Amino acid sequence: MAGSGTGAGDMTPMPRISAIVTAYDRIDQTLGTLQHLRSCEPAPAEVLVHVDGNQQACVAAVRSAHPDLTVLVSESRVGPGGGRNRLMTAASCDLVASFDDDSYPIDRDYFGRVAEVFLRFPQASVVTASVFHANENIEAAAKTVEWLADFSGGACAYRREHYLEAGGYVPLPTAYGMEEVDLALRLHANGRRILRTAWLRVYHDTDRARHADPRVTAASIANIVLLTYLRYPLSLWGIGLWQCLNRIQWLLRHGRRRGVLRGLWQSPALVMSHRQQRDTVSASALRSYFRLRRRSVMAPWLSAAAISE
Repeated sequence: MAGSGTGAGDMTPMPRISAIVTAYDRIDQTLGTLQHLRSCEPAPAEVLVHVDGNQQACVAAVRSAHPDLTVLVSESRVGPGGGRNRLMTAASCDLVASFDDDSYPIDRDYFGRVAEVFLRFPQASVVTASVFHANENIEAAAKTVEWLADFSGGACAYRREHYLEAGGYVPLPTAYGMEEVDLALRLHANGRRILRTAWLRVYHDTDRARHADPRVTAASIANIVLLTYLRYPLSLWGIGLWQCLNRIQWLLRHGRRRGVLRGLWQSPALVMSHRQQRDTVSASALRSYFRLRRRSVMAPWLSAAAISE
């Protein structure tokens, strides 16, 4: 990993940061991610791991390699979002850096950079990193920032208070198209802001081939229906319908036919199972969110003098 000195000067103590990792059955990748996190300097104040679906082989491997870490286990599948909910509740720090079992920092001083960015931009509720996948060019880190609508749950850091205030994630075993979008929308409706910076870089060790799995195809359709029901006001359900049809068209165009009918068939049952979590945002908040999604807002990298004012 590459390292580069950062630091916002001596004006303010650097905040402590918890690191959380959601795991399931990819044992080698989970152990690799943990090794990367523990080799960072400065290190996170604590590292917590959630193992989904009672995967005891993964639990045993993590505890054997890292006996000092906090490991949480869910007996049933709660998905990465459900795992993050448990980890965020258990974390002791105000800032929490989040990773998947196959994502990790590129830069050795990642946690120092996370702390610095939150100090420079105290209005940020989530700071999301630049993500690079397998076989992609890794671009140089740059002190550029922009306010935007969405974030990557496996490559970001949260203000724990704002996360819990928004209610966290809806736990779904396969959460494509729902997880981060839903939380981002609720944060936006609460007046919270999301920042992306190229100063933070995360490597996601996947070629995204699993996105073609029929189960993912089905979930990506059903989850749009669920999101529409839970968050969109009735007057704007037409937007959700358009999004669902647009997703189906994209899947068919890219040869992902298997799972499309299953996604439509699953939708009513998925909505019924989560109907008690319905809490719509206002029409103005939803429209504002979509405007920000279409056009992010660039911001200057604040100077150390600006932080101390």
